[in-house]
Amino acid sequence: MKKVMVIGGGASGIVAAISAARHGAEVTILEHNDRIGKKILSTGNGKCNYTNRRQGLRFYRGENPAFVLPVLKQFGFKETIAFFKELGIYPKERDGYFYPASGQASSVLDVLRMELDNLSVKVKTGCQLNAVQKSKNGFQIRTSLGTFQSDSLLFACGGKAFPKSGSDGSAFPYISKFGHTWIEMTPALVQMKAKQSFFKSLAGIRADCSVTLNTPDGEYRDRGEVQFTSEGISGIPSFQLSRYAAKAIADGKKAEVSLDLAPFLTEEELRLELNSRFRQTSRKTCEEALIGLFSKKFIPVLLKENHIPLKTPANQLTMAEQDKLLRYLKHMDVTITAVKGFEFAQTAAGGVDTAELHAHTLESKLVKGLYFAGEVIDIDGMCGGYNLQWAWSSGYVAGRNAARRDGSHDSG
Repeated sequence: MKKVMVIGGGASGIVAAISAARHGAEVTILEHNDRIGKKILSTGNGKCNYTNRRQGLRFYRGENPAFVLPVLKQFGFKETIAFFKELGIYPKERDGYFYPASGQASSVLDVLRMELDNLSVKVKTGCQLNAVQKSKNGFQIRTSLGTFQSDSLLFACGGKAFPKSGSDGSAFPYISKFGHTWIEMTPALVQMKAKQSFFKSLAGIRADCSVTLNTPDGEYRDRGEVQFTSEGISGIPSFQLSRYAAKAIADGKKAEVSLDLAPFLTEEELRLELNSRFRQTSRKTCEEALIGLFSKKFIPVLLKENHIPLKTPANQLTMAEQDKLLRYLKHMDVTITAVKGFEFAQTAAGGVDTAELHAHTLESKLVKGLYFAGEVIDIDGMCGGYNLQWAWSSGYVAGRNAARRDGSHDSG
């Protein structure tokens, strides 16, 4: 029986172990936390958005996003739904997002742990790595709990996001010793910090906005509910674009965001709306003219940034001043100075360079018998269950191939 050692007991590691065991291998998970699957419990605000009906290349990022396609073809959305349904997770769909019917992320972890037990997968928690090396017949892993031998070795140790869950990068030096190179890791799916001081006045406001991020490397857009904080912007649109801002800033480049505060109106529609409001006799001041269109907490900032006193009579605002305000409302430009750290990020961008991995098997091109799965690879997904989908898909494919007795590759 082939021995497979999985380093990391997160989502990808657990599914890799299940897959390898189902394909006849003797499997051991080495996890440095006191328990496995910690990060799963926090996903989807504790409800675990474990996949999404909408799939495709546009939902995944990395230096080579197309790397996901051969993996998803083997174990994608349909296979994920079937896999978890077999384990006992009844799927509940909301606008393409899938959750366990129980509404509890703990249910997902529970059924995965039950399957590990059912397959007699050994789980070693509190296990610290001391050395990992290629041996004559496979791999030798020296740890705080003793020395282990395996025929195949699979790194599913996560990235650096949410280090309290165990994804702290402590296994990275051992990967580097095998000759693998890294795409620098940065936080992703995280709040962006802005330079402008007025954000302190906007904390707590939520608004439908179109967000455009401009960096020297490209322009990126998203729309949705933006949450304004004392430091900058949060919410889904900020999360979706943050990895590009983080990459630019890490490279010493500029990152600028333009907010359309009225994406539900074209520029001409907004022009007519403003003109009507400033002419209404019931709206005596410029502040009153904007009530009902923007949050009352937001209005003082909008006027101040355009040098319009709050109590300026609405009917005295010139067309030139209205035009200036209009441009600001459709293009509120802010400078992004940073993104919040890994401890606040839902995932990390960067990781093992996909050019050094076989796309159909996730085996290393540099070391035979060495496999990778999950966030440790340079692939990250958008909000909406895509990072967990990558974890399940890559874990299942890598585990299945790591278990192959004849050393051949299973690409289907």
